[in-house]
Amino acid sequence: MTYIAKPAFHHPSLHSNALGFTRRDYEGKVSTLCAGCGHDSISAAIVQACFEIDLEPHRLAKLSGIGCSSKTPDYFLGASHGFNTVHGRMPSVLTGANLANRDLIYLGVSGDGDSASIGLGQFAHAIRRGVNMAYIVENNGVYGLTKGQFSATADKGSKSKKGVVNSDSGIDLVALALQLGATFVGRSFSGDKDQLVPLIKAALRHKGAAFIDVLSPCIAFNNHKGSTKSFDWVREHNEAVNRLDVMQDRAPITAQYEPGAMIEVAQHDGSVLRLRKVAADYEPTNRVAAMSYLNQREAAGEIVTGLLYIDPEAEDLHDALGTVKRPLNALSDRELSPPAAALDKINAALR
Repeated sequence: MTYIAKPAFHHPSLHSNALGFTRRDYEGKVSTLCAGCGHDSISAAIVQACFEIDLEPHRLAKLSGIGCSSKTPDYFLGASHGFNTVHGRMPSVLTGANLANRDLIYLGVSGDGDSASIGLGQFAHAIRRGVNMAYIVENNGVYGLTKGQFSATADKGSKSKKGVVNSDSGIDLVALALQLGATFVGRSFSGDKDQLVPLIKAALRHKGAAFIDVLSPCIAFNNHKGSTKSFDWVREHNEAVNRLDVMQDRAPITAQYEPGAMIEVAQHDGSVLRLRKVAADYEPTNRVAAMSYLNQREAAGEIVTGLLYIDPEAEDLHDALGTVKRPLNALSDRELSPPAAALDKINAALR
């Protein structure tokens, strides 16, 4: 695969943050995703969020699994730490890295296939253990790299590109994160930058397991009538010796609306995405109320977006394990290997 490098020079009039970095300093390689993909909008939101919170790029560790979504860390913060794991195993690798070096800020980027199917157990345990991370799922309801099969988050009754109706109930990762004990839970839409950027900024600053489900429609395999997660997509082909897909260059769909209001976003194919932001008087510190509200709005066919729950006094995995403040990877062998007398004391306490 050939990558197109971005120009190294910066325009002298580019705005800088408090650290002297410009927005360009938080970018990565040129995206190879389909033109107009919502995932690219999420990457842009991450870039903007890190720029606005004056984050030193080398202090971020970005990890991902497999899938279209898991390619995106290559497209932002090129100067940060990064690791692309195997399918569904990003949470455990992130957990190990976090335990070794607590001084870094951890960002896990995954997809609905990566986190809700093969990696569901990994997702669950990282959330329940309170790993200090921002966990973003770029949710499009399909397996884009393998031609658009339903993922576990596809809504029941949704039609595939071939017209097959999904008979399985979809997994709501937001509801699952709430039940598992996530201390920061949000949902957004890739086309709503005004909402998504602040959510990412807050998640990166949060101590504990911060989860954001971002609805990011697949323009290649969810453009058809009957899809519940879609952008416009035009398919063209000829009847010659080959058949090809032509990706039209389209601008991402955006939506702006007041808190507490419900908006119907018309897709290019005529389908409608119904979104509801959390009301201004909504109390995001009540986990049970958040779960109840989600169920009520889901029954009405709406997708609730915004900051749904936050625990302002959250603890993380290091607090639970009682680790030292100094990163474990900075300790010497002598400090990491307790003497025989200390081991005897530990063993005696377990008898």
